[in-house]
Amino acid sequence: MKFFDLSLMERGGPLMWPLLFLSLLGFVFFLERTLYLHKGQIRTADFVEGIKNLVRKRRLLEALTVCEETPGPVAAVVKAALLHHREDETRLRGAIQAMALVEIPALERRLGTIGVIAKVAPILGLLGTVVALWQAFQSMEAAGPYANASSFSGEIASALITTATGLSIAVMAYLAHHFLYGRVRALVHDMEWVGNEMLVFLLVDLPSTPLPPPGGEADNKPA
Repeated sequence: MKFFDLSLMERGGPLMWPLLFLSLLGFVFFLERTLYLHKGQIRTADFVEGIKNLVRKRRLLEALTVCEETPGPVAAVVKAALLHHREDETRLRGAIQAMALVEIPALERRLGTIGVIAKVAPILGLLGTVVALWQAFQSMEAAGPYANASSFSGEIASALITTATGLSIAVMAYLAHHFLYGRVRALVHDMEWVGNEMLVFLLVDLPSTPLPPPGGEADNKPA
């Protein structure tokens, strides 16, 4: 039993192999990015509220540990805010923004490659069409006055197959890029909200009593 029929690849011509490579590459990148971004999504409001409760109880070390154990950029931003809670507003804001700038490129990694695949795939398909049509004209020229449709129907079929394959890959890659970009934007929005929330909490809402340094005596006191 054949699990993969190569007849379509053979009829499409040599450029079907680069198209196949692009489709596999795009699928692998899409799957990896989907899992990575899904792992980074948490219940932001609940997480921040839990961290606030720990900080109010002067359990700063426990709050930092929770941030360390929680995956995703939101926890990283909260951790950066906690580590600089003794700083003034300018430095605290700068620490939060610096961490966000570190996390955003990690979220956007490989999205550009998927976008390139969406642009390159139809061009490769068009190139395959041009090559197939050129072969068809060569067949017609070789046949001379005896040329008929059957003598170059294979080349016409090859041209249609490569065009359809390139367009199909481009559509799927474009949809994948749009989906992943939406997930990235959602995470960036969460980071912006969390950064502002922690900034207000540490500078305004938190009681005036200064927090102990991480690992201080207050971290070991029972709630």
